[in-house]
Amino acid sequence: MYGKLLVSVAIMLSLFMGISSLAYAADEVTTAQVHQALDAVWILIAAVLVIMMQAGFALLEAGSSRMKNAGHVAGKTILTFGICAIAFWMFGFGFGFGESNGFFGTTGFFFDGNESTAAALFSSLDFSQVPITIKFLFQLAFAAISLAIACGGFAERAKLSVYVWFGFLFTIFIYPVAAHWVWGGGWLHALGMQDFAGSAVVHMQGATAALIATIMLKPRLGKFNAEGKPTIIPGHNQVLSVLGVLLLWVGWFGFNPGSTLGAVNDGFFGYIAMTTQLAAAAGAVAALIVSWLVWGKADIPSMLNGVLAALVAITGACAFVEPWAALVIGAVAGIITFFTAQWIERLGIDDPVYAFSVHGVAGIWGALSTGFFAAPALVEKVGVGKAGLLYGGGWEQLVVQTIGIMGVFVFVAILSFAIFFVLKITIGLRVSEEEELVGLDMSEHGVYGYPEQMKVLHQHEQLSSASKVDRHEGVS
Repeated sequence: MYGKLLVSVAIMLSLFMGISSLAYAADEVTTAQVHQALDAVWILIAAVLVIMMQAGFALLEAGSSRMKNAGHVAGKTILTFGICAIAFWMFGFGFGFGESNGFFGTTGFFFDGNESTAAALFSSLDFSQVPITIKFLFQLAFAAISLAIACGGFAERAKLSVYVWFGFLFTIFIYPVAAHWVWGGGWLHALGMQDFAGSAVVHMQGATAALIATIMLKPRLGKFNAEGKPTIIPGHNQVLSVLGVLLLWVGWFGFNPGSTLGAVNDGFFGYIAMTTQLAAAAGAVAALIVSWLVWGKADIPSMLNGVLAALVAITGACAFVEPWAALVIGAVAGIITFFTAQWIERLGIDDPVYAFSVHGVAGIWGALSTGFFAAPALVEKVGVGKAGLLYGGGWEQLVVQTIGIMGVFVFVAILSFAIFFVLKITIGLRVSEEEELVGLDMSEHGVYGYPEQMKVLHQHEQLSSASKVDRHEGVS
């Protein structure tokens, strides 16, 4: 029996090899074609890894929210990703990577995927031979991450319609413009700003919008007591949050190494993967240790924030710094985020998923870090900007990075405020107090993400209320 099976397999392999040989002879594959195919496959895989990060955000944010809002928080991730894809196809890709006037792109709207016109419409991306459709998917994945970060500031109190309107407007008028400044041939690119995969362009930008949103929405009910001091509103499932961070960590190996837009030649994407991993590891350890020292307990949410903050910080620097510097950048990010999360809370700002401390403050640090740590050989390899201060490059790159950070922050803050202000006076930003108390799962979607658990909880609350009434009547 096994002998016949082996013979059959051998015959099939022989036929396949024969057919392949004939096809190869009829149409020989050149080295350039193999090069292009390998690059294309790698960037498509990288795009899928970045898209998978949406699942990470869904798990992280749902786990960090209360049970009555978990389904809503997870489900809106699908909604915003869909909105982002449509808006980016319509206008975002063109504004971000079309031909530059210094501030935004002017070509490539309603992207048709035509390879023959790609060089003329998107010259800022012509350094890579990857098909333009795959470049579109990769850049779309980045825009969706920035929007997901922005929406983190809405958690547990914003109307679903706000996600819809802000998602469209952010993807058309905010994200692609700042992306164009740095990556699309805009004025920050001309200055030589170093932001390889988007510490400022993706993360700080999304976090800035999240900060404006959470300020305008005001704190969740019960977040601050009568004296104005913050109270802890714990998430309902720490395990989901851990799984979400692990998915994000893995997805980052598409985020940073994929930004090479190529895989062949010297394998530089592998070096970028290494610096990414080292920074993330340092952030996890540093954040856990500092929480242990300050609170006397090893705090898991702080460790998770430390991982993400380190990944955010190394995103812009991953191609410019040596391994030892990646460790420093990650550790500093983890420590800074631990303290800024508490500082922001003490200011009376309710940031439910710590979007600004994790993605904003760490994004600022990551963008600044190349001004200190950019190594001359790596700067020459990437071909953007100059060496950092610690390598004798002087203050010039640090000044450029500071200008870039300030420019992106101010632009995003002003436009986000304008959009939220218009939405506030037209459709309103926040659900009613009754809807917030019931939970957005029920008020916005008509069903809880955890129907059985919430049913038991409501029964317990009713029994408690009845018991209080009975005691009160007994006293009377």
